[in-house]
Amino acid sequence: MNFISALTAIVTPQCLIYLLFGTIAGIVLGAIPGLSGGTGLVIMLPLTFKMDPIMAISVLMGIYIGGVSGGFIGSILLGIPGTTNSIATVFDGYEMTKKGEAVRALSAGVVANFLGTAPSILIALFASSWISSWAVKLGPWEYFSLMLCAITLVITLSKGNLAKGMLSAGLGLLICCVGFAPICATSRFTFGIRYLRGGFNFVPVMMGIFAGSTILMEYARDAKSAQSDIVKVSRFKLPLKDFANNVKNVIRSWILGLAVGFLPGMGGTLANMVAYAQEKSASKHPEELGKGCIDGVIAPEVANNASIGGAIIPMVALGIPGDGATAFLMAALTLQGVQPGPLFATNEPVLFNVIFVSAAIAALIVLVSEVIGMPAFPALLKIPYHFLYPVIIMLIFIGAYVSSYNMFVVFVMLGFSLIGIMMQYFGLPSAPFILAVVLGNSIETYMRRGVNMAANGWLSFVTRPISCLLLIVAIGSAVWSLFGDKLFKKAK
Repeated sequence: MNFISALTAIVTPQCLIYLLFGTIAGIVLGAIPGLSGGTGLVIMLPLTFKMDPIMAISVLMGIYIGGVSGGFIGSILLGIPGTTNSIATVFDGYEMTKKGEAVRALSAGVVANFLGTAPSILIALFASSWISSWAVKLGPWEYFSLMLCAITLVITLSKGNLAKGMLSAGLGLLICCVGFAPICATSRFTFGIRYLRGGFNFVPVMMGIFAGSTILMEYARDAKSAQSDIVKVSRFKLPLKDFANNVKNVIRSWILGLAVGFLPGMGGTLANMVAYAQEKSASKHPEELGKGCIDGVIAPEVANNASIGGAIIPMVALGIPGDGATAFLMAALTLQGVQPGPLFATNEPVLFNVIFVSAAIAALIVLVSEVIGMPAFPALLKIPYHFLYPVIIMLIFIGAYVSSYNMFVVFVMLGFSLIGIMMQYFGLPSAPFILAVVLGNSIETYMRRGVNMAANGWLSFVTRPISCLLLIVAIGSAVWSLFGDKLFKKAK
């Protein structure tokens, strides 16, 4: 019944227009190297304040789905991934373009996007409901350990340098300490500035770290738009034979993408690379991959889109973002007064289903848009950067101001843009920082509740089985990151 209510709310003309706009914007931003759907999410985030929750979710889900799907366009036509989710697609996609098979590669990418997205969303709908019903039985001890485990896994798995990952996460947690402390309401690190009493607003922090710094860095590098000699692209051609020969490839890549997407903070980038590596190891003709083989386009594109469903599951069921984009979606829901987590499906059943319905419709819109608009793909890559970037920067300023209607927030955004530039310069990964900022207040709240509610204080975190297991996983991942390679070499 709630699913029908969500579907009825989505198929109104106004909502469909929002969803269409978001999806097309996501495809365009995803296709252009240096930008991504995440940039669109950050720009739209403050504009959703006064929007109807269903409209807000629709436009943001459209940008999310479109951004992940659009990344393969730059990978295939330019040899430059539109987003990090399509890095592995470059290896064979661009080689096919150089061999005159751009239409074949693009057509396979379009179908692979849909085959990865649609089933993963269906699985996420049922899995999220089941996980939510299980998660309501957990206490603050388990939630603290779960969130700490999530941040630790992102630190140890997303980048090779553990110290830099820990520094990035520590910076995010430090930012969450500004303002009134949870439970006791002690004022911390406000330095007498009244604007800091409530802590840093999530919107300007993310706009500065994610969008402002990225645009400024790309503009400083004098990034050039697509070359004028991009090949012309004809109409979509249904690649039935290619997919008939890659059934096992599709299934394997989809499972990998869904599983990797479920890991907090991992997302489509890791899924894309892992799926390509697995296809190369399992292929009957591995020597052809990297030289323009269609198998090397299908595998990463199925995987990175399947990660969408995997990333949505922990966001709605546990209140932990599966990747950077779902962190922004969580922020949008919070701005609407909705708290993602175990009680989300119970307290807001219609909005819970709206997420999945809008994602499914967005996947259909992406499929139709890319099939019809394939001849226009080269034009997307010729948009002049010297026009595009100033417009985005202006939107970022407007969005920061609209989030709180005071200039202090704009200065905060500029400050975090500089911090973002420094993080990029020193090679600090952004994923641990984003996750720490999103979960920081919750981690402290659950930690304090756990200590206060149990007679044995801190020991309760290790005497409760699930909490103890999660802490062991967190510590184990950190130890393996430090010593795993050495142990592996000795074993050999």
